[in-house]
Amino acid sequence: MGRVYIQSENRRKEYKESREVPLGTVMLGDFFSKDREPLGERLMLVNASHPIPQPMNRPSLIPVCDEYPEILMEETAAQALKRLLRDIGSGGRIVPVSGWRSHEEQQKIWDDTAAERGIDFTRKYVAVPGCSEHETGLAIDLAENAPDIDFICPEFPETGICGLFRRMAPYYGFVLRYPKDKQDVTGIGNEPWHFRYVGMPHALIMQREGLVLEEYVDWLEKGGRQKGA
Repeated sequence: MGRVYIQSENRRKEYKESREVPLGTVMLGDFFSKDREPLGERLMLVNASHPIPQPMNRPSLIPVCDEYPEILMEETAAQALKRLLRDIGSGGRIVPVSGWRSHEEQQKIWDDTAAERGIDFTRKYVAVPGCSEHETGLAIDLAENAPDIDFICPEFPETGICGLFRRMAPYYGFVLRYPKDKQDVTGIGNEPWHFRYVGMPHALIMQREGLVLEEYVDWLEKGGRQKGA
């Protein structure tokens, strides 16, 4: 790993100016922008091998947008999502599909999907209850606005407004959680609609280095924060 490029304060308006910061410096917490955040729950690794610690306090939740008050996220993540959608000019062309879920809701989604689409499909696209990022409030499923949206596998193409969202997401603390070339690492099939909030500067580092959360957390645990540029 080398250096990470982090845009300056006006990035949400013009996306032009950038500063170069040694990766080791960033990881030591000397991040200069208002988005600076300590390591903590936002980097919580949740998967089949790392279930959510129990009991887990319910996060502070708010709606991700006024049009969908029933779809909630952890407050900081929701505010970041609102800014991102506003700044790219989404104008309702991107809609939230699923945010925070209770353990009971995740269990129902698992059971219903298994009954309707079979266990193999369910294991590929639905996290085991207790092992779903949605239960943390830090994950969001999004879709391109359309009359009919598949709740489990919503359409979120690589082009247009969805492509712009994907490109800008790391600058607001979001990463594409389950890319198509990392299924062996994440244990989940390609989900171009599922984004995870990890905060800054982590999202930018993960995007630049091509790391999913499993790989990034492993790197940190092996002393990544003490490495130089």
